Amino acid sequence: MKLHHLIETQQFDRSSLKQLFDLATSLEGKRERSLEGKILASLFYEPSTRTRFSFESAMLRLGGDVLTMESVRDSSSDKKGETLEDAIKVINHYADAIVLRHSETGSAARAAAVSKVPIINGGDGNLGQHPTQALLDLYTVQRELGRQDDIHIAFVGNLKYYRSARSLSYLLSKYKNIRITFVSVPELQMGDDVKQHLRENNVRFQETDDMQSIIRDVDVLYQTRIAKEWITTGDYESLKGRYVITRPIADSMKKGAIIIHPLPRVDEIAIEVDDSPHAVYFKQVGYGLIVRMAILKTILNGK
Repeated sequence: MKLHHLIETQQFDRSSLKQLFDLATSLEGKRERSLEGKILASLFYEPSTRTRFSFESAMLRLGGDVLTMESVRDSSSDKKGETLEDAIKVINHYADAIVLRHSETGSAARAAAVSKVPIINGGDGNLGQHPTQALLDLYTVQRELGRQDDIHIAFVGNLKYYRSARSLSYLLSKYKNIRITFVSVPELQMGDDVKQHLRENNVRFQETDDMQSIIRDVDVLYQTRIAKEWITTGDYESLKGRYVITRPIADSMKKGAIIIHPLPRVDEIAIEVDDSPHAVYFKQVGYGLIVRMAILKTILNGK
């Protein structure tokens, strides 16, 4: 698999996903020096904990080094008015790859257009993508269920503004007999662009505002945070408590079904769900580390 920039999940097919996931599995619990001498720049215009730490830990576990800047909006260059394109051109001289998170949709593609070193999209805007999160989500699903096809997944909550849910929906279209249920209030429904992609790829999906109606049937419950910072319509206070996974709800799921969440969890999954056999969202974090190790090793051609 050849991979330079990683901008969106549409770049992958089943074969390349299998190669990436096989590599991730082989890296579980490993530390090596395959990227010794390589430098990863973490350039985050938005705050991040999991994505930034996960990539930095992955790079260090592969023997590489890291340059990091969070909240670039507070940096001297951004306050002076430096464009994203100019910042990327400068950092090209300092690093062998750049993980970029930016508040503007399409920013990763803009960066890739001027960058000689690989750009990895760490999240671009609330209507963009978060491809590496979607990759680790898919890896979690396949590891935990033990299969790639014949899966019913429900996305719950903030679907319009949740870039990882958008990215994972694109990935799921690569597989057979996938059923998707989008559970949300009307103002937070999944975007028409994603739904049109699913139609074009003959992926069955339905929309409902009733989580209880599908809870016993799904293999995967993908819960999202309502994300106050992204809500531009409606009443956040009324929206945030609409879909909460309690222990009785988790207990009603069928055997082997899983609950995943890109985190951070606020109040949309009750604490008492954490020790449910269905809850794998903290395990998902560990899977994310090895998937990002695999991404870095693939992009930087580590041996």
